[in-house]
Amino acid sequence: MACRTAFIIAIAAAWLAAPPARAQGAADPTGVWQTQAGDARVKVSKCGGGICGVIVGLKDPIDPATGKPQVDDKNPNPALKKRPMIGLSLFSGMQPAGPGKWSGQIYNADDGSSYASSVSVAGPNALKVEGCVGALCGGENWTRVGR
Repeated sequence: MACRTAFIIAIAAAWLAAPPARAQGAADPTGVWQTQAGDARVKVSKCGGGICGVIVGLKDPIDPATGKPQVDDKNPNPALKKRPMIGLSLFSGMQPAGPGKWSGQIYNADDGSSYASSVSVAGPNALKVEGCVGALCGGENWTRVGR
């Protein structure tokens, strides 16, 4: 009986001393992420109480038509059409919306529009990025690059 009690105490002590898995960064969105299509890398960092996302790399950084770095040419605003893709901010107003989840706006460089969006940590190396236009929603999973 004493042996069994000592065993239970040892297990309880080990369980209480072990840090929870979530405290070890499972819900941390910061870092560099590759988009599902593999065409861009986005650096997510903490900013203003929320998170920011900036393009830091492209699969094809040079526009084959011009021989120059890719620009935001699909943007409907003529003043923004020539801004470089690398360094372009994708998230705006991304604020906490629950554990491991943020909501705000995301810019889609494929069509030059911004959409209501949510970003959630789906695992230590997976980020789910969703966007909606009215009732139509879509999303993709981004993969962490390095650590």
